[in-house]
Amino acid sequence: MKTKITVAALFLIGLTSVNAQKYDIKTAKTYAEISAKTDGHWEGRKYKGGTVFKNVDRLKLAPEHTDHSFDIRYEGPGWESNRIGYRLYLDWRNAIDIFGKKTSKMILPIVGQDNFDSYHEMSDWGADILKAGKGIGIGSIDRYLNNEKLHFREVDSTIATIVNKNNESGVKVNYYGWKTADDKIDFTATLTIKPDQLYTKHTIQASKEIKGICTGIVKQKNTELLKKESKNKKWAYLATYGVQSLVPDKLGMAIFYEVNTIENIADTDLDYLLVFKPTTKATSFYLLGAWEQEQNGIKSKEDFVKYLDAQLEILNKKGKM
Repeated sequence: MKTKITVAALFLIGLTSVNAQKYDIKTAKTYAEISAKTDGHWEGRKYKGGTVFKNVDRLKLAPEHTDHSFDIRYEGPGWESNRIGYRLYLDWRNAIDIFGKKTSKMILPIVGQDNFDSYHEMSDWGADILKAGKGIGIGSIDRYLNNEKLHFREVDSTIATIVNKNNESGVKVNYYGWKTADDKIDFTATLTIKPDQLYTKHTIQASKEIKGICTGIVKQKNTELLKKESKNKKWAYLATYGVQSLVPDKLGMAIFYEVNTIENIADTDLDYLLVFKPTTKATSFYLLGAWEQEQNGIKSKEDFVKYLDAQLEILNKKGKM
């Protein structure tokens, strides 16, 4: 009886110690944040003054906020692993951008602190390496109707929430009253990254079935389009590879998606788009970038395809990464 009590007690102590473990950025392999100025003031659509950016766990966008408003550090939430970083333009563009990393340390806390867009210049940690322009970036969400992306120009309110755990970090964005064409819906996007991984899991959900919700990859010059289905035909990837970073040097981008969630693939002037079937069910896919200057990174198309095929095989066997 004593043995049973001791084992049970040890088990409970173990559970308690695990639950008591707190996230520590000094030892973590993932990190997410959103950082804004709060002590300045708005002049039209620009935020003036303010002394420092402050990190918050939850941020509701100001009604005045748009692109280049200067109230949010690097224009939206960011998330990273020890291998790569991403950011989301939290405005009408709603595009995801890539921070190429040359270090395994968490770098987002220092990005954009010295100058609003200093991260476009190469530094010891790396740089912003993707030009999204008018495109969709990598794995972002938009709505594609009548050969046009409608963006997030009309949203009643947008709230971003940050999560940092020992085994993952991420961002949840709630868009309330997103109006496009004749439809007005609520929409949720959850982006999660895990240690030692390049990919981000992106889970989306709409409050109403509407046509045209899409994701995709921005087109760049000097790239090759790569596509493949899993053996069981349930998963596939859409990818590009070539000298397409801002450096310029080699960058691979990819999206892994469930085949039965996609209505069609659109090859547009700006993007390769995956258009989802209308649904109110949660839908998950994976987005990633692979930069040649990453420590021990992927440096050739052959290695990139090898990596993609290995991830596709995991999805073929497990249905998730």
